[in-house]
Amino acid sequence: MDARAGSNRAVVVSVAQFDPGVSLGDRAGAQKDAKRLHGTLSRRGFEVELHSDLSGDEIYELFVQESRRPVKDCFLAVLSSHGEEDCVFGADGKPVRLSRIFAYFDNECMENKAKVFLIQACRGDALDDGVEVDSAGDATDCSFSLHLSVPVDTAVMYATPPGYGAFMSPLGSVFLQTFCTLLEDEAHQNLELTRLMTRLSHRVAYTFQAKGRELGGKKEMPCFLTRLTREVFLSSESEREDL
Repeated sequence: MDARAGSNRAVVVSVAQFDPGVSLGDRAGAQKDAKRLHGTLSRRGFEVELHSDLSGDEIYELFVQESRRPVKDCFLAVLSSHGEEDCVFGADGKPVRLSRIFAYFDNECMENKAKVFLIQACRGDALDDGVEVDSAGDATDCSFSLHLSVPVDTAVMYATPPGYGAFMSPLGSVFLQTFCTLLEDEAHQNLELTRLMTRLSHRVAYTFQAKGRELGGKKEMPCFLTRLTREVFLSSESEREDL
């Protein structure tokens, strides 16, 4: 039996540098995200593994293996790279289909376990001007177009809606850095997952605004897709019992 079957597990896949000849720019800040995620999730009781600059095939193989390993209650995965709708890119420039990754976890080993995916990647080239009237439509498109590819008891949080870009700076991504900030805050770290993701969306949408001549004033609005059938907590049981 896997020695870590008694723990919740987290896997962070971060592509910061791409292979020579790949026409995708390096992602300054991705390593800062990965390092902070490791510390934050470890303190919440997760066994955390970091994987950097994997090829497309290596990412597929990693998640095949992860989908077959025992876990206590919750498996959490972070994928951070350049991307398009329904894919992120490996270090070799090969697209990795997210629907294929999700499908790996529709198996007996992961039955009745919570599966949570955080996707830090662009899903198109559009930039969000922060027009509130469009936000509800974007969230609906996200839910219905991708719903069938997500197994039961799975939640997916995208940094941005379909068709839009996601922001990354040398200090990290606003999406993942805000996620860590909330989990480190005693007022938020013991929230049920759906409430936590709502707070995450609100904070990113209403406190972040890009700077610079070309991007100044642009916003970001995360997109949450869930097929959870029960409450999920990212804090350990002992932390919640101490409340």
